[in-house]
Amino acid sequence: MHPTIEGCAASMLHDIDATTQSRVADELASIDAATDTNAQLRAALSDTSVPGRIRAAVLWDVLQGKVGDVTLNLATYAVRQSPAQDTNYALHDLAVFAQRFRRDGVAAAEPLGLTQARQRVAGFVDARLVSLTPADMEQIEDDLFRWARTIESNLELRRLLMDRDVEVAARQNVTSSLLSGKVHAAALAISLYVVEGGRSRDIIGTLDAMVQHVALARQWRVAIVHAARPLSDAEQNELARSLTAMAGGNVDLQVKVDEELLAGVVVYIGDLCLDATARGRLQNLRDSLLHSRPVVFS
Repeated sequence: MHPTIEGCAASMLHDIDATTQSRVADELASIDAATDTNAQLRAALSDTSVPGRIRAAVLWDVLQGKVGDVTLNLATYAVRQSPAQDTNYALHDLAVFAQRFRRDGVAAAEPLGLTQARQRVAGFVDARLVSLTPADMEQIEDDLFRWARTIESNLELRRLLMDRDVEVAARQNVTSSLLSGKVHAAALAISLYVVEGGRSRDIIGTLDAMVQHVALARQWRVAIVHAARPLSDAEQNELARSLTAMAGGNVDLQVKVDEELLAGVVVYIGDLCLDATARGRLQNLRDSLLHSRPVVFS
């Protein structure tokens, strides 16, 4: 199982009750079966020419209203994080993980190499950020950065948290006693999971990596929208809903009217530019004509 998906699943499944865990496990098993039997869906999710965020948005549209929110978020996250050719395997591994979690009620974090351990923690972080605002995320960045600097500057604390011979629970208790009530709840949860899911000797490096990870995730929560005309509340809500599947969480829209676009919208979010404007379509047509073979009329 990809470590990033493991971390996300461990976080989301841990936060729900046994009844919901059972429902999620059954729904993920159904999705896994559907990708095996539905050739059209399987082809759409494994199309190597389509970015993971777009493939995730396709699955989001297919599943919305048919499964619960946790299942929806987990399945689309697995698609978003997986190379296209591995998507079906990722969904299968996720279904198996959920079944095991339902059976055992826990997901033990097995030892991983440094890079994979950081990826697992990053997946946990992504799960914690789903419903948060950019302002929350900015606070979490600051909290994690300051906690890393505290560990770095305190030799006794650093030795304790990096000591692999000290039980995970004991190191988490120390972390909780120092941070509870002083940092954002998500920052506390992330700091605790760094101890559990990361590598003990890399705790400072993992925290610093997560600061950067949250900063990048925050860029996906604000969409700059250039529209040919003012958008109604209903149109903005529908656009935000569509972008949520790609961003992995709630999206704030900043709408600017640009009449030169003629019609439609162009959206900048993260490192994507989505052009659905009349001017954009005309430009694409112009480019295709310029690069096509000349037509000879007789």
